[in-house]
Amino acid sequence: NGTKVEEFILLGFPGTWHSQVSLAVVFALMYSLTVIGNASIIGLVWMSSNLHTPMYFFLSNLSFLEIWYTTGVIPKAIGIMLGTSQTVSFRVCIFQLFFLLSLGSTECFLLSVMAYDRYLAICYPLRYSSLMNSGLSTRLVLSSWLGGFLATSLLAFLTSRLTFCGPDVINHFLCDIDSCLALSCSDTWPVELATFLVSIIVVVATCVITLVSYMYIISSILGIQSVHGRKKAFSTCSAHLSVVTIWFGSTMFLYVKPSAQKSLNLNKLVNTFNTVVTPLLNPFIYTFRNKEVKQALGRAFQKR
Repeated sequence: NGTKVEEFILLGFPGTWHSQVSLAVVFALMYSLTVIGNASIIGLVWMSSNLHTPMYFFLSNLSFLEIWYTTGVIPKAIGIMLGTSQTVSFRVCIFQLFFLLSLGSTECFLLSVMAYDRYLAICYPLRYSSLMNSGLSTRLVLSSWLGGFLATSLLAFLTSRLTFCGPDVINHFLCDIDSCLALSCSDTWPVELATFLVSIIVVVATCVITLVSYMYIISSILGIQSVHGRKKAFSTCSAHLSVVTIWFGSTMFLYVKPSAQKSLNLNKLVNTFNTVVTPLLNPFIYTFRNKEVKQALGRAFQKR
């Protein structure tokens, strides 16, 4: 019969005031680099005619997603570290949870679509332009965004129906399902089951599609006779493979598990990697591992 909690306090990271300020500066720097890096990729794809292909259309969508994904986390996290914005209302908490889960699900779909695109490009090079045309690539991207937001709408709804009687302190720098379930005084089993099932459908299914695509890709690359041909084929998918490994590894740890209320401190660390580090790494991975992007970037600087 306790009072229903309508506002939460986010603890953020432990440490002294000086360490919190230092961490806030690091987060601000990483956020700036993330936005600049991903916005640069979008700009390059937009301005460079040789990048007007499905592969870079998917990449620009991924970069656009990463900007919003990190924007949904870092500004609030910096406010928590500086002590200026440690509270969050229940409604805002649920909105952040839904927003981040939806973007994370969309990223899973986009990465699997990009793997399928590389499969068609490498396994069916002569038919690629007819198989992966602009119409299909647009439909795949729209389906990824729509599927990502629809897949997590049930989780957000079920979480919003939970009752919170206190305590009102979330040991995190963002609102996620694990932290909310740990504080709820109502039955959390339906939400945990729904989280597990949605995770299986979204994360595991897209990961399987990606793995199967790369099994065919690797088999096709090994069948290429010339060493130069194998290197060229592998270079077109090496950057994406790196991103896929980082993203799916951390995402599976966070969400594909029977119980959502264990190892909250470890979840905080993995969430930091997922929402702060990965969006920063992606543009650099695609820049340094992709010859066409580096050439487009060089031409852009030459024009200046």
